[in-house]
Amino acid sequence: MGKITVRNLGKAYKTYPSKLARLKEWVIPFSLPRHKLHWVLQDINFEIKSGEAVGIIGINGAGKSTLLKMLTGTTQPTTGSIEMTGRVAALLELGMGFHPDFTGRQNAIMAGQLLGYSSEEIQQLMPEIEAFAGVDDYIDQPVRVYSSGMQMRLAFSVATATRPDVLIVDEALSVGDTFFQLKSFDRIREFQKKGTTLLIVSHDKAAIQSICDQAILISNGKIAMQGEPEIVMDYYNAMLSKPSTMKINQSTLPNGRTQTTSGTGEAYVSGIFLLDQAENQIEILSVGQLIKLRIIVQTKKMIPRLVLGIMIKDRLGQTIFGTNSHHMNMEQLDVRSDETITFDFKFTVSIGEGNYSIATALVSNDTHLNNNYEWRDNALIFEVINQSESLFIGTTWLNPDLEILR
Repeated sequence: MGKITVRNLGKAYKTYPSKLARLKEWVIPFSLPRHKLHWVLQDINFEIKSGEAVGIIGINGAGKSTLLKMLTGTTQPTTGSIEMTGRVAALLELGMGFHPDFTGRQNAIMAGQLLGYSSEEIQQLMPEIEAFAGVDDYIDQPVRVYSSGMQMRLAFSVATATRPDVLIVDEALSVGDTFFQLKSFDRIREFQKKGTTLLIVSHDKAAIQSICDQAILISNGKIAMQGEPEIVMDYYNAMLSKPSTMKINQSTLPNGRTQTTSGTGEAYVSGIFLLDQAENQIEILSVGQLIKLRIIVQTKKMIPRLVLGIMIKDRLGQTIFGTNSHHMNMEQLDVRSDETITFDFKFTVSIGEGNYSIATALVSNDTHLNNNYEWRDNALIFEVINQSESLFIGTTWLNPDLEILR
């Protein structure tokens, strides 16, 4: 069974002030070092047990790709150790190792040999590889005529032709058509059920939260946070804002959930409630009920343009609906300091039974990347039950009319 253990891992590259300094260090024996070490990764420690799925996230340049290259052996660590058990299959760079002048079939055979398959095994697996990749007659055409999506489909098909003990996947799955992405994730989930250990690097929040048991956030070459995917993704989302005055705080709510709050604090949500038609505060909603979401905002400074955004998330942290006053053409201009503004969103509860949360965002435009006054995850928790509508499943209540002709 597959297992990954990483201890005190670090990777550094030598940097020289000039080509002459590099040459002197090479040719003059016993001379003082003329280089400095640039650390890409330092003090990386984690363990992935057999059958676990872990997602690696971080901004570009954080060190994710370097970590994967060390895990797969294409780059050697400067410090620390990596231990992996079982057969490892990796999908790093798109079509890595494919020769553009060889056909898809020839490249599949060579890639299979690199993964340790014998010639007989590859011949037996080729029909399944062809069928899953879905490149049809292109399988006997040179890879140089393939689209990026076709290369990815073929590479994934070869790497997963048989269930590996450890599967390492980079951003490659973000390329390609939606149908193949769904098919790929179905295969990954099937492998998980059978005990495959998964390490996936992706910026896809939905993929990380739906597949992974844990998430690791890498920032500036170190592990900034490790834990439940939703909590780590909330923290990562807060980090994307740039102002130096921004603060990030995580606290545990009475119900045990973690609330992530970030922003400069120039404006903040002082109250958030769900109200029925009689203006009574409620926490349990019924499918089809007309309700009001009231959010009270307080300002501390004069704000030229204020936008309030909301997101409704399911129990897994997946966003099922989101909007903001910018998209609704109701942004507030020239908001005074110490002003109180009440926002009332009125809507019908068109979602299925279950537990949900609401996240709020106070920004200056349609995103929080420039001016994040306050972003608050798990600002409000509520439950939806079905008291009067016909039985249905899923997170969306469409309330269809049915007409039958015979």
